[in-house]
Amino acid sequence: MSDNDGQRFDRLPATEAERDVEGRATREEVVDYFADRFGIPSEAFDDYTFWEKGAGKIWVYGGEASTPLEIEAIGMTCLRTRQEHWKPTTDFVQRFGRAATDCVIDLEPAEARRFAAGEDQEIERWDGDWGYLIAVHDIGVGPAGRPEGDGEPVDRGEREPIGVGLYVHGELRSMVPKGRQRDLES
Repeated sequence: MSDNDGQRFDRLPATEAERDVEGRATREEVVDYFADRFGIPSEAFDDYTFWEKGAGKIWVYGGEASTPLEIEAIGMTCLRTRQEHWKPTTDFVQRFGRAATDCVIDLEPAEARRFAAGEDQEIERWDGDWGYLIAVHDIGVGPAGRPEGDGEPVDRGEREPIGVGLYVHGELRSMVPKGRQRDLES
């Protein structure tokens, strides 16, 4: 077995049989995790490669590149794997979360605002698995046919991923990073 080099990107091995760094996730495990946990079809990742830099920080890249790579970044971070429970990133959820069918919690407008602000909140109606969820809300135009805030109008009822939440004991904890939290109160 080789050692992990935290200063470079290494492409994830396709399968466990191809693994040469102990503890490194495989492409198959990552794609299966997103399919099993969130219902994101494996085909969503056909044009993407997965990379690890450091211990368990997984990146997704829309394309091909030689491995290893000694660069600062490639694509975007998508998953943290070398911890007890794998955790998707906010960037990943906002990019791929529309394809999710499982472990998705639809938030009411007031709940979505609190979530985006980084607030934890009691939500008893969730009857799915505990753990990491994709928090979404419906976006659309206001009653006068215009956007309720800045931006372009969109189709009413279009589900938009906000970020990752951690649901335990009836509480939804916002995992929106501090630098991305927003106060959306009008």
